[in-house]
Amino acid sequence: QVQLAESGGGLVQSGGSLRLSCAASGLRFGIVDMGWHRQAPGKQRELVATITGGGRANYADFVKGRFSISRDNAKNTVYLQMAGLKPDDTAVYYCNAKPWIGVTQRDYWGQGTQVTVSS
Repeated sequence: QVQLAESGGGLVQSGGSLRLSCAASGLRFGIVDMGWHRQAPGKQRELVATITGGGRANYADFVKGRFSISRDNAKNTVYLQMAGLKPDDTAVYYCNAKPWIGVTQRDYWGQGTQVTVSS
């Protein structure tokens, strides 16, 4: 059973920083592509960042230069370091795993962690 557990969210002032963590189980974590998405109230879920098993990262334009995704395969954990936070970053942040099971790519989600950025 795949489980993704996010942590590290909270309330921060505009311009502040937070580090989110996602602990994964039930995966061959080191070969699984991971990512972070977010969803604000009344909005669609949107991609924030992705990272391959080999550590290659990609980012949405709205977080480039501010956020950094990383992973520690020995700890089965992916991180999202967020800096220069803005009120528009307020959202529930979800961890995502996309393992290949045979010829099918699955999509797993954590329960989310709330990030609130005050003005």
